[in-house]
Amino acid sequence: MSKLQLFPFLFSNTFLLAFSFVICLFLFDFVKRKKGPQFPPGPRGVPFLGNILQVDFSHPMVFFNQIRKKFGDIVSVQFFWQKIVVLNGFETMKEALINRSEDIADRPIFPVFEKLGLTKKEKGLVIIGYGQSWRDQRRFTLSTLRNFGMGKKSVEERVAEEAQCLCTAFRSYKGHLFDPHYLIDNAVSNIICSITFGDRFEYDDANFQKLLHLLDASLESNSGFLAQVLNEVPWLLNIPWITNYVLKADYDALAFLNEIISEHKKSWNPNDIRDFVDAYLLEIEKEKGESQSSFTEKNLLLAAYDLFTAGTGTTSTTLRWGLLYMLLYPDVQQKVHEEIDQVIGRERKPTMGDVLEMPYTNAVIHEIQRYSDIIPLAFPHMTYRDMEIHGFFIPKGTTIFTNLSSVLKDKQVWEKPYQFYPKHFLNENGKFVKREAFIPFSAGRRACLGERLAKMELFLFFTTLLQQFTFEIPNNHSRPTEDSTYAFLHTPHAYKICAVSRV
Repeated sequence: MSKLQLFPFLFSNTFLLAFSFVICLFLFDFVKRKKGPQFPPGPRGVPFLGNILQVDFSHPMVFFNQIRKKFGDIVSVQFFWQKIVVLNGFETMKEALINRSEDIADRPIFPVFEKLGLTKKEKGLVIIGYGQSWRDQRRFTLSTLRNFGMGKKSVEERVAEEAQCLCTAFRSYKGHLFDPHYLIDNAVSNIICSITFGDRFEYDDANFQKLLHLLDASLESNSGFLAQVLNEVPWLLNIPWITNYVLKADYDALAFLNEIISEHKKSWNPNDIRDFVDAYLLEIEKEKGESQSSFTEKNLLLAAYDLFTAGTGTTSTTLRWGLLYMLLYPDVQQKVHEEIDQVIGRERKPTMGDVLEMPYTNAVIHEIQRYSDIIPLAFPHMTYRDMEIHGFFIPKGTTIFTNLSSVLKDKQVWEKPYQFYPKHFLNENGKFVKREAFIPFSAGRRACLGERLAKMELFLFFTTLLQQFTFEIPNNHSRPTEDSTYAFLHTPHAYKICAVSRV
């Protein structure tokens, strides 16, 4: 065959091979994205990428609310080749989180978190994987937190003292404008720090302030578009600069906490258990030589990080929303002031025993949690076994998004779901009523283990601040917005307040 004859032969065969490869690739993509006959419906995605480009990760709830309106309360989406089921509405969530709790008790694998050590392996940390390791870690954490007073009088006294410290910090501004963000973060984090490390940090501690900023940066990077891509295309994590870009804040925060733990170990005495870290070190010592033990120094660091982040962000964000609503709804603030003056007065410190005598204030705190909706999409679940829900079949290993926002603002449950309306939690006689659809801490086996502590903090911090201050906006300043920013948590835009002393 001459060279002139060989060229078209090679070209045609190369084209045929390339065409066949593309056809096979699309067939493979079709098979990977194919849904079973009883799998929940969802929007059409593009080949290979699925629906990921349709989601604005700075405002993801816009997309999820749109597809709920079109496809119903149980809907599926696809990120690359991962099928995800999104659960919406109170009745659906009740069935899944409470009645079928174990069916969705597992967690999906997140390669980004695996880089931090939050693996799904048997010796992995408490927040991932539904296995014996998870049960051991959760049982130990709950019992240890209880031993150190979570939900008891001893922690109540710590919260009350910290609330007074926060009031002192607010008072130092002498009625002038200031941003309360990191003061509140510091105060709330000091509670979990006192339980975890046996110590608190002053509000002017520059290193600790840096750590609080790292937590915000971590939430922002881990909930962004790039992090989602890395979770679906994990080989990209082998590119160092990409990994460092997404996880730098986490690495720096872990290094900070590791330094605290290292210093702590120097004074550790097995006969004098002071805090969570000491108790964990004792458990490590007890289980030395046990090959299946999940109690390791690495998991101690990760457990401390988990407690610190979970014990800071949600409660402090809720309190920031609370003060913002007091600015925006002065009539509500006035009613809270009146109830505080009537039940507690302006001199005695609030206690948890006051809750039952303060239905309006309690209703306001619950409505702050409902309306601010700070965790619209809870940390993803994964089906632990095949399950059927409302006629749909969801196989084992499917990622589940629980849309808590759809419950907290369910039109079938709440009279005014998109308004700040404390009467949601009051009956016709003005008595406090807890609503079944109030699940800001989620529910079931994966419910927040710090729920009792968070409730205590919210009541004591909020009531103490409102006892001692009236929160105002100067006449020459514009009204703050209720709009939020999203980085896993719904947080208010930065705002400044004047704290005018009432004492």
